[in-house]
Amino acid sequence: MEVILLKNLERLGNANEIVTVKNGYGRNFLIPQKLAIIANKTNRSTLDDRVNRQLEVENLRIEQFKAIAAKLEGQTLRIGAKAGTSGKIFGSVTNVQIAQVIQELIGDEVDRRKITLLEEVKNLGGYTAQVQLHEEVGFNVNFEVFAD
Repeated sequence: MEVILLKNLERLGNANEIVTVKNGYGRNFLIPQKLAIIANKTNRSTLDDRVNRQLEVENLRIEQFKAIAAKLEGQTLRIGAKAGTSGKIFGSVTNVQIAQVIQELIGDEVDRRKITLLEEVKNLGGYTAQVQLHEEVGFNVNFEVFAD
């Protein structure tokens, strides 16, 4: 029996894949649990439409991420921090603070989990952070930590 998976299932396949399973497994488990539907002609055409819509949405998101990357590329963000006389800051600068500065600068929110600091930021000075918005859209952003 061929079924179209509606969710990712370990050892069976990913969502929107057509897989062959035993009749009892498909009828008694996958279909009643709404994990799959029968792969007939109508459902296959519905699957094609759904995949095409998802690709369009994904391409739109990639274009938005590329626009954000273009705005930030080449800019140096400025982050204020309380520091001692020796230039050592109290605490450290984190990806949360970088995400806030990016949001203030461009108006678009960037998820803090997409920002990776290449080194710990515990002193005043210039640093680089890596921003990976999508598999295809990643860039480095420079930031400067100054005494508040």
